[in-house]
Amino acid sequence: MSTWTDFLSTRGAKVENGVVIDFGDPPGELAACKGETVVADLSHFGLIGFSGEEAQTFLHGQITNDLRGLRENAAVFAGYLSPKGRMLANFLVMKRGGDVLVMLPESLRESIQKRLSMFILRSKVKARNADAEWVRLGVNGAEAAAAVAEILGVAVAEGMMAVSQGEQAFALRLGDGRFDLFIAPDAAPAAWEKLVARARPVGTPAWDWLMVRAGVPVVLPQTQDHFVPQMANMEILGGVSFNKGCYPGQEIVARSQYLGKVKRRLHLAHLDAEARPGDELFAPDPADQSAGLIANAAPAPEGGWDVLAVVLNPSVEAGEVRLKSRDGAKLSFKPLPYPVA
Repeated sequence: MSTWTDFLSTRGAKVENGVVIDFGDPPGELAACKGETVVADLSHFGLIGFSGEEAQTFLHGQITNDLRGLRENAAVFAGYLSPKGRMLANFLVMKRGGDVLVMLPESLRESIQKRLSMFILRSKVKARNADAEWVRLGVNGAEAAAAVAEILGVAVAEGMMAVSQGEQAFALRLGDGRFDLFIAPDAAPAAWEKLVARARPVGTPAWDWLMVRAGVPVVLPQTQDHFVPQMANMEILGGVSFNKGCYPGQEIVARSQYLGKVKRRLHLAHLDAEARPGDELFAPDPADQSAGLIANAAPAPEGGWDVLAVVLNPSVEAGEVRLKSRDGAKLSFKPLPYPVA
């Protein structure tokens, strides 16, 4: 995707290691996310393509959601687990042109593709790196639907996880005004110019903040193999089916759902200090162990950092959770934009 990020560099993007950091005004870009329509490059998310007549069946047997009814130009949210039920990745799964596309952090793409490929065996499936097939963009805000529709040449479909198809692009509606937009590389530069006429370009940290505020966790290398899906609210977000057949880690997921209360949950919080995924959290009780972990973090428009953190429920109720040590910065918990039982 270097050709694409090279193009963005000519349009004012600061690019480091293939990631768009900003477009010259990080504070202004963060502030714009609160009320303006914005567009962000999503090259930090990669694509794995699965082709073959058994591609959908194969993936159905590997992930937490039900793919049996996944229709053409449709999508679901799902997780991929270790045998112990901990998430190795979570991602969007889309069916397009007979293939199944999986969108996940680029930092995990190669390892997850390799791991899944180990289990293909004699199945009629091929896995490939599909990064170069589509430019990935995110669009958010009041004018996002209109901006995306202009690129597609058709009105965008209503409803969460609805996919809209154009001649050289397709889009996935994620809710709260957010869209993931996939554009054929040859058409991407012209599409970008149309988008920035309607939307302000922002860097990756700004898009990360939008996802944090939406309460959508993203498993990263720092948090792999730490959370069962319910800890990350995956079942609330529609990422787990409890009616499907076997997949790695299913027994643990079912046990957590039916035989016991989930002791840790994903929470939205703000703190004044910088936080990073994988940072430990501490509380007065339990005295000798971590009370939780930062899942995702992003600088906040008003200063400080907003985070998604998986924390022991009693520690959240006590309200005394701190970053990295019991003397660290205190987390101020905020309501998520969806109900948590």
